[in-house]
Amino acid sequence: MNSSDALRVLETALMCSPQALSVREMGVLFAEAFDGDALQEMLNQLQVKWASSGMQLVHVGSGWRFQSRPEMLGYLERLSPEKPPKYARATLETLAIIAYRQPVTRGDMEDIRGVAINSQIVKQLEDRGWIEVIGHREALGRPALFATTRQFLDDMGIASLDQLPAMDNALSESNAPTLLAEGMFAPETPTTPQQESPAA
Repeated sequence: MNSSDALRVLETALMCSPQALSVREMGVLFAEAFDGDALQEMLNQLQVKWASSGMQLVHVGSGWRFQSRPEMLGYLERLSPEKPPKYARATLETLAIIAYRQPVTRGDMEDIRGVAINSQIVKQLEDRGWIEVIGHREALGRPALFATTRQFLDDMGIASLDQLPAMDNALSESNAPTLLAEGMFAPETPTTPQQESPAA
């Protein structure tokens, strides 16, 4: 298979795949005929090809995928005008704390927020696939340590936590959660996560 045909196959696979494709999956697509460097070069070519389009090829937590550019969101929303319900501020603040301070225990989150965290908030974030327990702290009661998941990275449209909006080192503990939540869900974020109301 020549490089032009391979590029067309890769582009088609990425466009038709319901989820991001990892480099390993792309290798399987070509029966391992192309190594990682060759695949990366093809991905770079596709990014250049689509640079002036309303779609873009992006690297997210679980691999590569095509998605609409942020400036297209206003138009695309007209196709489904019914707005999904939004997450409660407490939920966004809890998620922001986990994203920026992970791994953290529920006690850590409560210390930062200054209030008790409803169990339903943690459960909602787990059910959404955005956080998971990755271990337990060696302390009294062995509290669970929470961290974000690959699904969180995918839904935020980023490949790693390094791509989260920068957190000002001067933030005080009292206003940090609100500012973190605002930073994570700012309009500039490449993809807007589907939002839902917290469980009652």
